[in-house]
This record gives sequence, structure tokens and C-alpha cells, in this order.
Amino acid sequence: MKKNGLITIMITLLIMVITACEESELPSDVAIEGTYVGTVTNIDDILNDRTYAKLEETAIAEITKIGNEMIQVHLYNVEMDTTFMLNYYEDMDNVNVCLTGNEFKNMYGHMLGLGHTNGGMMNHMQNGETEWMHHLNDEHQEGDEHFGGFDMQNHTFRYRFNLLDEGISKEFQFEGQKE
Repeated sequence: MKKNGLITIMITLLIMVITACEESELPSDVAIEGTYVGTVTNIDDILNDRTYAKLEETAIAEITKIGNEMIQVHLYNVEMDTTFMLNYYEDMDNVNVCLTGNEFKNMYGHMLGLGHTNGGMMNHMQNGETEWMHHLNDEHQEGDEHFGGFDMQNHTFRYRFNLLDEGISKEFQFEGQKE
């Protein structure tokens, strides 16, 4: 009788553990990957009050992890097709993104990683910093601009970017929901 009761308790505990694991969030690097369907808005048209132009177009952003804390964004619709890389950093319920490589250097005036002299990028986090807070403290100055990220609660991705159109830089914003 005691053996059957013990087995019942073990099975119940096993079911609870399996259920808890199924409901737990995946790490952000896995959770942010996927296809986001939404719209691209031409911000220049809005700022210049060009109401005759189409302000929003349906678009797709395919997010793929390509390295340690780095993603590839393939953003396309009938009007555009562009691919770019971004670094990503957890920040509580969000995952924020930042430029990488030469784009980072052109925007902020120094190469990414110069603030990290003691090993890897996140090896010396302290005082309860999130990855994002650590990145801001080590790599940025107050007032540096950032362009978007992931809302992990709502499974959305938003990013503002520039594209050249006949030699003229135009600003766009993508906002999409994960499928």
C-alpha cells in the first residue's frame, strides 16, 4: 500500500515538473527568433506631411540568431528587401537591439567592445545589471540613440532604420507581431 502511494506521489510530481517546463519561457535568443508580420512606415513621409504617399506597407521580418548575442534581420515586402545584423541584449521583459560592426562605429564613434577590457562582453556585469544596462554603461554615452527591440510579453518586434533610395537616405519603421 505504501509503495502504491509513493508511486502516485512520484507520478504527480513528474507531471507537475513536465507541466512547469512546458509553460516556462524559452531563453530570449530562442524566443526572439522567428517570423514577424507587420507594417513598414515611411517616417520621412509622416514628418514631411506627405499624405499622398502610402505611409504603411505590409512587411515581414525574419529573425535568425547568427552568433553570440547577434541576430540577422531579413526585412522585406513588395517595395524593399534588406538584410542587416544587430546585437541583442536582455532587459527584463524586453530584448533591446543595437547596431554592430561598422554601423556601430559610424553611429557612435568607436568600435563595439572597446569598453570591455576584461574578457568577454558580459563577463564583468555587476550590481544586478541587465545585459542592456551593462551594454549602455560600457558602450554608450548619455543621449546615444537606439532604434528598437523586442517586447517579449506581446511577442512583437519594432525597429527604425534607414535605406538609400536613389541616393537619398529615407527613414522607415517596422512593427510586427511574431507568427
